[in-house]
Amino acid sequence: MTNVEETLSSPFDFAGGEVLLVDKPLEWTSFDVVGKLRNSMKPQKIKVGHAGTLDPLATGLLIICTGKFTKRIDSFQAEDKEYTGVITLGTTTPSYDLETAVNQTFDYTHITEADIYETALQFAGELEQYPPAHSAIKIKGERVYEKARRGEDVELKARRITITSFDIEKIEMPNLYFRISCSKGTYIRSIAHDFGKALGIGAHLSKLRRTKSGDFHVDDAWNLQDLIEKIKLHKTTIQQQQTNN
Repeated sequence: MTNVEETLSSPFDFAGGEVLLVDKPLEWTSFDVVGKLRNSMKPQKIKVGHAGTLDPLATGLLIICTGKFTKRIDSFQAEDKEYTGVITLGTTTPSYDLETAVNQTFDYTHITEADIYETALQFAGELEQYPPAHSAIKIKGERVYEKARRGEDVELKARRITITSFDIEKIEMPNLYFRISCSKGTYIRSIAHDFGKALGIGAHLSKLRRTKSGDFHVDDAWNLQDLIEKIKLHKTTIQQQQTNN
C-alpha cells in the first residue's frame, strides 16, 4: 500500500487504486471529504469511497480508497479502531454528542475518581450496545436521524461490540479524557451516554478523534487541503508531460 512518503515522491494512480489517509477536519462529513477529493481528480471519472464514517463533530483518520482499491473498503472497515476524546458528565443531549443541545442536567459533584475508574472497568470485552437515535442507520430505506429530527420514536436493536481497551487518561471534572480501542460498528457516543447512566447521572460525548484503524495511524494522514494541492500539482505535471510528448 502507498504510504505518505511514497505518495510524495511518486505519481498517483487513482484509477489503478490508491489508499489515501486523511485527517478529517472538524464539521466536515465523511462524504464531504470524498466529494472534495473526487472533484479534485476531475476531469477523470474516478471511483472514490471512504472506509468508515466519522461524524461531522469528530476529527481524525479517514481512509479514502480510489479506483480499483474501492474493492478493499469492506476489509478496511472491518478492522478495529482507536479513538481519543472527552466525555462530559452531568449533561445529556438527544444525539449523545454536541450535534444537539443539552436537554437534561444532573448533579455530578458526588462522583469520585474511584467511581469513574471503577465504572470504566464495565466497558471492556463483549458488550450489547444500542446505537444512538441520531445515527445514519437505515430503517425501511430512511436514515434514523431523519426520523429522530422529526421527533418520531425510533426503536433500534442492540448490537454486539467488543471493547479491547478503555482507559481514562485524565479527569478534569466534569470532563473525562479517554482512549478506547474497539471493534467495527462501535458508537463512541453511545459509550459516553451509557457511561453516564452507569454512574447514575447523565453524560455526553464532547470531543472525538479517530487515531487508528487497523494498521493505519492518523500521524501518517494528510491534511486535506495539502492533499488537494498535491493532487492539483500532480495533474499539472501530467498535463505538461502530455503536452511535451
